[in-house]
Amino acid sequence: MGQPITIKPAGGRLGILTPGMGAVATTFYAGVFAVRQERAMPFGSLTQMGRIRLGKRTEGRNPLIADFVPLANLNELVFGGWDPFPDNAFEAAAKAGVLAAKDLLPLREELEAIRPMPAVFDRGYVRNLDGDNVKGGETKMDLARQLMEDMQRFKSDQNCERLAVVWCGSTEVYTQPKDVHMSLEQFERGLRNNDPDIAPSQIYAYAALTLGIPFANGAPNLTVETPALLELAHQNSVPVCGKDFKTGQTLMKTILAPGLKARMLGIRGWFSTNILGNRDGEVLDDPDSFRSKEVSKLGVLETILQPEQNPELYGDLYHKVRINYYPPHGDNKEGWDNIDIFGWLGYPMQIKVDFLCRDSILAAPIALDLALFMDLAKRAGQRGVQEWLSFYFKSPQTAPGLYPEHDLFIQQTKLKNTLRHWMGEELITHYGGEYYEE
Repeated sequence: MGQPITIKPAGGRLGILTPGMGAVATTFYAGVFAVRQERAMPFGSLTQMGRIRLGKRTEGRNPLIADFVPLANLNELVFGGWDPFPDNAFEAAAKAGVLAAKDLLPLREELEAIRPMPAVFDRGYVRNLDGDNVKGGETKMDLARQLMEDMQRFKSDQNCERLAVVWCGSTEVYTQPKDVHMSLEQFERGLRNNDPDIAPSQIYAYAALTLGIPFANGAPNLTVETPALLELAHQNSVPVCGKDFKTGQTLMKTILAPGLKARMLGIRGWFSTNILGNRDGEVLDDPDSFRSKEVSKLGVLETILQPEQNPELYGDLYHKVRINYYPPHGDNKEGWDNIDIFGWLGYPMQIKVDFLCRDSILAAPIALDLALFMDLAKRAGQRGVQEWLSFYFKSPQTAPGLYPEHDLFIQQTKLKNTLRHWMGEELITHYGGEYYEE
C-alpha cells in the first residue's frame, strides 16, 4: 500500500458552468435536482452509484466511489451557463423534450432560476444555429474577458468555493491546429487580433484556464488539446480533459470491439448510421460540423483493433459512419450497426445492433461525473491532460504522441487505479495467482 496524495477537502459549494444550455445541460441540471429531492436515482453515474474494489477479493472491501474519494456532494452543486438562446433552463428543457412534463414540473422553480448568460457565438463555427443572446466585443480578447467576469460574478453571487466548466454546447466545424494554436503567446496575440482560427470553445477554455478553473470538453471540437491551451493549463496548474461525450453508438463499439478482438474474431466491415432530431442533429446536418463528429467516431475501431498488428483479422476492415438529421425522433437517437465478422477457417457471420437510445439521458451523468472528478483532480493538485477520464470520451485526449486507449474496460481500470493510487491503496492487476500459491 502506497502513500496517499494530499487532496484538499470538498468544502463549500461547487459551481458547475456549462457553455450550452440545451438538451444535455438542462437534463443534467434537472437530474441532479430530482435526485436531491429523492424523486429519482442517479442511474448511469459512476460517481454516485459505482463501487471500487480495494485490496484482495477475500477482503470484501467494495465501497461506493463517493465514500472512497472526497467528491463534492450533490447538495453543494449550483449551476449556470451560457447559450445563444435566451430561454431559462425550464423553458429550454421543455423545448428539448427529453424529460416528460411530470418529471419537469416539480423542478420548475429551480430550473427557471437558471438563466443563460449571453454566449460567445460565431455562426462560422456553428452554421445551422442562430440566436440573439450573444456577447459583443471589438476583439476576441474582449469576449474572453467578459467570460472571465461572468465566471467571477457567478462564483461570488452563488457563494461558491470552486468552479468547474463542462462544455455542453454544439459541435463546431472541423478544424486543425494552426500557427495561432502553437503557443500561448501566439494564441493571446490572436485573441487581440481577432484571428479567425480561434473558435468560441477555445475562448471559453482560455477564460476558464486563466482563472484556474478545470475544463472538460464534451464535444469533438478542437479546444483544449492545442499546445497553447495546454501551456496555459500547466502554467496555472489546471486539469483539462476531452473530447466528445461517449454515449450511444460509440459506447457500443467500445464494448463490442474489445470482445471480438479478445476472441481473435476478424471483422471485414462495420457500417454505422444514426438518426436523431434534437439541436445536435440539426447542427450535425452541416457537413463541416459532421466532419468533426466523424473524425471522433472513426478513430475508435482502429485504435482498439490495431490492424497493423493484426492484419489478417482487421487489415481490410471497411468502416463507415453516417449521421442523419431526423426531426421526428427528437432526442431519441437511433444507432444502427451492421458488423460483418468471420471466425474459424474464415467462415462469415454477422452482428446487427439497433440501439434506440436517449442521447441526453446518457450524456447527463457523464457531465456530472466529469464535473465532480475534475474538481477532485484540481483539489488533488493535478494539471494538464487527465487521461484517466478517457472512460467518458469518444476521442480521449492524451499526451502529445501517445495513442489514446479506447477499450472501455481498460479505461475503467485506468480510472479506478488512478483513484486507488491517489488514496494510497494497492493497484488492482487482476493477476489472482496469489489465491492459489501455497
